[in-house]
Amino acid sequence: MNEASQSMKSATSDIVPEWAPDTSVLPGWFTDALSVPREEGFVTVGGVRMHYFRWGNPAAPPVLMTHGFLSHARCFAFIAPLLADDYHLVAYDLSGMGDSDPRPDCDMTARGQEMIGIAEALGLFGHARKPIVVAHSFGSAVAIRAHELAPTAFAGAAICDMMILRPSELERYWSSGRTRPGSGDPDRPHRCYPDFPSARERYVLAPPQPVGEPFLMDYMAYHALRRDEAGWTWKFSPSVFKRDNSHRLWLEIGPRVVAAPGNKAIIHGEQSQLFTLDSRRYLRELGGGEIPVIAVPEARHHLMLDQPLAFATALRAVMEPWSGND
Repeated sequence: MNEASQSMKSATSDIVPEWAPDTSVLPGWFTDALSVPREEGFVTVGGVRMHYFRWGNPAAPPVLMTHGFLSHARCFAFIAPLLADDYHLVAYDLSGMGDSDPRPDCDMTARGQEMIGIAEALGLFGHARKPIVVAHSFGSAVAIRAHELAPTAFAGAAICDMMILRPSELERYWSSGRTRPGSGDPDRPHRCYPDFPSARERYVLAPPQPVGEPFLMDYMAYHALRRDEAGWTWKFSPSVFKRDNSHRLWLEIGPRVVAAPGNKAIIHGEQSQLFTLDSRRYLRELGGGEIPVIAVPEARHHLMLDQPLAFATALRAVMEPWSGND
C-alpha cells in the first residue's frame, strides 16, 4: 500500500530557530536548495512504514539516494535539489533510522530487498531508464546487496566513501582500538535530553572529523532528533544494532564491490580514513580497474558536510553517462 503524499512543497520548514537562530549566516546556495519544492511522504514496504523525499520531474531519469548508518535522508536534502533540473530524485530513511519504522530481523538481505521495494513502490522502475543509486557509507553496502539481488534492475551505483580497505589495513585499523563501523548495543535505551543544545552536544560523526560546513552539522543533528513531552531523544531505533557486523563481512567488501553487477563508480573524500589511495590500488588488484574513482578535495568521510557543492558536481559527472543526459 502506498501512503505517499502527492503534493509538492517547499522544504524551508527544515530551517527552524533551534538550530538556525540567525538565518542570515546561512549561505544562499543552501537556502535556495531548500526552497526547491519536494514531496515528503510514507510508503509501506514489506509491512514497514518508510519515510521518503522526492524532487524533480518524474519524467526525468530516476535516482534513488541512501544515507549512512544512524543518519537520515536529509543528508541529501540540500544535495538532491542541486540535481533536480535533470533528474527525478528520491531519498529515503533506512528502516529504523530517521522517520522510518524499524524492520524486525533486518539483515543486509532485508535491507537490499527494502531498497528494491522502495524503488518499486515509488514507481522508479516504471521509467524508460533504470534508476541510478547514490549511496553513502553503510548505504553503499545496502546498494551492493540490492544489485546482487536484482542484477539488471539498476543503471548503476555511485558508491560514496564506503569503507574499503585491504585486509592488512583493516587489521591495522582494528588493532588501533577502533571498533567496526556501526557497532553498538541494541539493548541500550536512548537518553533523553532537556533541550536541543544538550542533545546537540552529543551528536558526533563516525569516524570523528571536523566538517567543512559546520552549520550542516546543526541541521543534521536537529533532524536526527525527535521532541516529545519528556524531552529530546534520537530518532533511530537501537534495534538497528542487531545485525551481523563481523570481521568476515568487512573483509568481503572489496571483492563484492568488484563482483557486483552493473555500472559502478566510487566517490570518496580525498582525506577519508575509510577509502584511501591504497583502497584504489586494492580495487585494481582485485580486478576493479575499470571502476571510476573520484576524490573530492578537502573532504573526509562525510562528503556532503565537507564539500556539498563539489560532491554534487561529482555525482552529476558520474550519473550523466548512465542516465543519457550527457
